[in-house]
Amino acid sequence: QVRLVESGGALVQPGGSLRLSCAASGFTFDKSAIGWFRQAPGKEREGVACIEPHASLANHADSVRGRFTTSRDNAKTTVSLHMSGLKFEDTAVYYCATAASCGAAQSDFGSWGQGTPVTVSS
Repeated sequence: QVRLVESGGALVQPGGSLRLSCAASGFTFDKSAIGWFRQAPGKEREGVACIEPHASLANHADSVRGRFTTSRDNAKTTVSLHMSGLKFEDTAVYYCATAASCGAAQSDFGSWGQGTPVTVSS
């Protein structure tokens, strides 16, 4: 059974840092891209970051580039989203999902986790 479980969300002050984790199981992890998405209240879900199967390439949305980085450990089948310089507008529920490559449309990502909430507030 394919499963993705996010963790690490928390309440953090502006300018703070967090590390989100996505633990994967039930599929060939090292042949799968993992994407991070977020959905803020009242807004559509948006892509945040994606990392290709062998971690050779990761891309990030313009809104988080320079503040967020993504890494993966294929041996532990986990992907981490390292968030720094957090802003109020980063408040959202963060999800991970899998696809064949980061070039896939959001609708082609599957096996969504339950999400982990991040709240940036003073």
